[in-house]
Amino acid sequence: MSRRRHRRNAKTVPEGLFPATIESLEHDGRGVAHIDGKVIFIEGALPGEEVLFQYTSQRKSFDEGKAVEIVTPASARVTPKCAHADICGGCSLQHMEADAQIEAKQQIMLGHFKHLGKVWPQEILPPLTGSRWGYRQKARLGARYVAKKERLLVGFREKRSAFLADIQRCEVLHPAVGEHLLELSDLIRGLSIFERVPQVEVAISDDVVALVFRHLDEFNDADLDSLRHFGQAQNIHIYLQPQGPDSIHLLWPDASRLSYRLDEFNVELCFQPSDFTQVNSDINRKMVSRAIDMLDPQPHERVLDLFCGLGNFTLPLARRAQHVVGVEGDDLLVQRGRENAALNQMNNVEFYGADLTQEPHQHPWFGQGFDKILIDPPRSGAYEIVQLLDKFGASRIVYVSCNPATLARDAGVLVEKGYTLKQAGVMDMFPHTTHVESIALFEKE
Repeated sequence: MSRRRHRRNAKTVPEGLFPATIESLEHDGRGVAHIDGKVIFIEGALPGEEVLFQYTSQRKSFDEGKAVEIVTPASARVTPKCAHADICGGCSLQHMEADAQIEAKQQIMLGHFKHLGKVWPQEILPPLTGSRWGYRQKARLGARYVAKKERLLVGFREKRSAFLADIQRCEVLHPAVGEHLLELSDLIRGLSIFERVPQVEVAISDDVVALVFRHLDEFNDADLDSLRHFGQAQNIHIYLQPQGPDSIHLLWPDASRLSYRLDEFNVELCFQPSDFTQVNSDINRKMVSRAIDMLDPQPHERVLDLFCGLGNFTLPLARRAQHVVGVEGDDLLVQRGRENAALNQMNNVEFYGADLTQEPHQHPWFGQGFDKILIDPPRSGAYEIVQLLDKFGASRIVYVSCNPATLARDAGVLVEKGYTLKQAGVMDMFPHTTHVESIALFEKE
């Protein structure tokens, strides 16, 4: 690739490296600089730093590079706790101080509000933070035997690569798994079909650590014994998945119950290993508490919970409101929500299945009025249903988001519908990553 556009002082800069001043942080965690007017995204660089980098690719509208030497470090730069932070794609920001990370995420959220939604919150909430290590309770780990290394690798992919990173431990995974990746690797390598076990799913509840082994061929009896013994030795419940998610079944022990408690609301929610639950139980509890405080449901009010999942917000809301309706597009989660309502002996909550990207007028819940609405959509946001939220007559809407860009877009719609963006803030659901979780309150004037 050509380097002619970039003038380099050969006396001070080693061959193959180029100087850059980092101006800002891209949404994926890379530093942003400009070379002769052209933008370049530099892996491992932070705003305010002077770095020497090497090019990794050049394109028509932008270039990419990787920082090789930090000439002038930013005050927010720290030494990563994880020895594999430079290569593993599980984290992108371990070289950045934790408080600076969450501040950067808040600026990303506010930037999207300003530029995409053309709105601005009246109040910026303090970030919700918690433990920054060993927090991750849900993950999908790849498994692959690499002949050149004569090793079976278990973990996340390398940064911007399809290859698995060669790691021995993970500092952000729950220690019951993150500190035992080598034992997990040895277990799979010892199986007769070790090259046919492509992934291991991690699902950790309040009391149980579970692993789901995806296998493309059948295990023999010796394999099953090895898996059982591993589960017994590590106190981990072992599930098998021979085909799709519906095929997941328990191998050891004879019975398994995965659940988490929201003690503030006297609620317990059961789930299966493949069900969607938040990866960070500490932040989830704080998030549910904040969302319900913001929505402030009253004993006489009806509340609508859209994209409700298995009832993470629905059931706590039902402890405060007169009646709550949860709507979810995944039929299995709808069923799980109903089961959790029964488990918690709640009769003031209903769950419905509906694709919220499609016309909803035919559904029985649509014609019902609601005093308040909570919405927690996927990364794609809720553009279609947001267009209709004013039809319910709700005085307040709380929007929980895992993508600040779609939150900002949908916020613009809500403001056009007569709502005011009263509050917004970020939550550190995924420390050391570029993932931004946020929450916003809208009120009808």
